[in-house]
Amino acid sequence: MANFWLKIRIWTKVIIFIVVAIYALLFFYNNSGKVVAPWIFFGREPSMSLLLLIFLTFAIGVIGTLLVRTTVKTVRQVRELRQRNKAQKMERELADMKSKAAMLQTRPEPPKTPPASEPHSSV
Repeated sequence: MANFWLKIRIWTKVIIFIVVAIYALLFFYNNSGKVVAPWIFFGREPSMSLLLLIFLTFAIGVIGTLLVRTTVKTVRQVRELRQRNKAQKMERELADMKSKAAMLQTRPEPPKTPPASEPHSSV
């Protein structure tokens, strides 16, 4: 029974792959000859193939995504570095304060003298 479900799963994946491949081929075939004039900025509108426009749009999107991701990671790393440096500075200051406190001479306690005994009066 497990073998049956494995075969269904494999054939389902094969069929999905074939359908996607056929769609991609039809997409390229139907859009290969189309020419578009995209509006870029004010001025002349260049004519280019629709496939080239789609490829450029995809490439710009990928590059933009990578740049945004890299920027976010860099900002996060800078924040972590600042926090780490601040914590290290605090640790150094605390260690310095402890070493200075240890170097301070403490005043020796005066020797304890027994209390003077009161003179006994003989009666």
